[in-house]
Amino acid sequence: MYFYSVQIESMNRARLKTNEMLMQNTVTRSLADDISQHQEALHMMLANLSSSIQVMMLASPGGTDVGDQKPLTPELRAMLENFVSSSKDIAYATLLNADAKGVSAGRIEPDAFLQRELERAYQAGREGRVFSGQPLMVGSGKSARTVMLVSSPIMYNGRFLGMIASVVDMDYLIRRLQQVSLSGLMPYVVDRQGRLVAAATPQYATGQDMSHFEIVRSFVGEGPKAQLAETREFTIREGNNATEMLGTYSPVTSLEWAVVVQKPREEAYRGIYEMQRTGRLLAWMAVFVSVGLSFISARRITSPLRVLAQSSRAIARGDFSQRVHLKTRTEIGELADTFNTMSEELEQFVEDLKRAAEENKALFMGSIQMLAGAVDEKDPYTRGHSDRVTKYSLLIGKEMGLDPVFLEILRISAQLHDVGKIGIEDRILKKPGALTPEEFEIMKTHTTKGANILRPVPQLREMLPGIELHHESLNGRGYPYGLKGDEIPLLARVIAVADTFDALTTNRPYQKAHDSVDALSIINNLSGQRLDPDAVTALLAVYYRGEITIQKSVSRIIAVDSAVDSPTPTPAPPHAPDSLTIETTRT
Repeated sequence: MYFYSVQIESMNRARLKTNEMLMQNTVTRSLADDISQHQEALHMMLANLSSSIQVMMLASPGGTDVGDQKPLTPELRAMLENFVSSSKDIAYATLLNADAKGVSAGRIEPDAFLQRELERAYQAGREGRVFSGQPLMVGSGKSARTVMLVSSPIMYNGRFLGMIASVVDMDYLIRRLQQVSLSGLMPYVVDRQGRLVAAATPQYATGQDMSHFEIVRSFVGEGPKAQLAETREFTIREGNNATEMLGTYSPVTSLEWAVVVQKPREEAYRGIYEMQRTGRLLAWMAVFVSVGLSFISARRITSPLRVLAQSSRAIARGDFSQRVHLKTRTEIGELADTFNTMSEELEQFVEDLKRAAEENKALFMGSIQMLAGAVDEKDPYTRGHSDRVTKYSLLIGKEMGLDPVFLEILRISAQLHDVGKIGIEDRILKKPGALTPEEFEIMKTHTTKGANILRPVPQLREMLPGIELHHESLNGRGYPYGLKGDEIPLLARVIAVADTFDALTTNRPYQKAHDSVDALSIINNLSGQRLDPDAVTALLAVYYRGEITIQKSVSRIIAVDSAVDSPTPTPAPPHAPDSLTIETTRT
């Protein structure tokens, strides 16, 4: 019975070691994913800001000839200041044009080290590359901060227009490391050379060499091959003292960093040692008391451990809500409490990641609305048009029974369907009279301009058909490509109906708004000829259910826009960009 208990003890000891290693592995991977997600969100913010700045530069006097012009207008400065204030993690940002002249905003002033990083970032921008700098310490004493420079070039048709750079305060990372340290682990982040990026305590400084730890040397030695997490036991020697440690690292491949956690093996395996002592004691008691008592004692040991193992497997499958409920005050109970604490922290980490994802989505939608607002502000006739077309498109899509994923694509595409007008010259966009045929051809390019502006952003690739093709007609008389019938994507057909309805029910410089019923009658006459009949039927249904109400405040001059077009303009009232009669139509 004694040797039997030893065998059971050995099996469970291996399981407990595996649990401890799994916990360290999960914590480091969670932190590494959080850092990668934060870095990806920052690059997305820079990409969105770069696109907005590019649009404003191209729309400003001088266009892309920014060499001797002054493209860094007060609007660009205001956009930069708004970018800095939008996130507490951004300590400083600067915008430089092709002549290395620019504007900046932020809570800190670049020192000599940060200035050198800016020069390296500018050189990378001229080569068309994004740049992520080395972590630096700025300030001194209590005001000292760990920061990192991230930049993105502003390009147009392969030409370098400028660079947008931001200095990220690494305090968010230090806070996360401090949260992890509450569980008894020593967490820190190192770069490819083994230098410290950030730690939970001021015991180590940014840039300090951490390669005296064997776990760090293992990461550095792997080089670019370090793609997976590694857990190992090692020894730290300080003078005549030696401490046995258990450590894990997980690479952050996008930055060539590694998240490291380590813990003295005495603490990491405390439950194991306590379990060993308890198991031996129970085994001897079983030998001297009775076979029955030994059996009960063995069950008291193995059953809780089995529960722990089952809960560990549940966590390995991604179920972080698992808890171990043991009514015992033994060491196994303490181990269960420790396990529950670990589970709660892992669950919190997952919730933090979900919250970060929601914040990234909100930031993305805010950027979309900012870009659509820029279009509305450029042309006084379109104020509010994008929001209304978005509202009508979603009502039509829901009535047609389209799935939620498609509706989200529809929302963004409708919001940005006229973004190309930001690249149309003001003399044409704001002309009070009728457009010449040449001017009309220029006006029609706003669909392809909008698609070209947004095409470099991968997250908007699915929205491009609605932006580029919402002026196509089922009869093939639309533009820019003259597509017919089912050649036109459903996304563009839905936006076309919503666009037409808003154009008919709002005032124009050349005509008053149609009554809603008259507008629906015109749209119904165009069903099957120029407009998608299913989308028209859906619009009629939601209107007569009272889900669409035309407010008096909407009856004002709005921008040039319509989903009903003809390839050749015919005589129309002065500047009839959106005349939606069957015979005279254009945008």
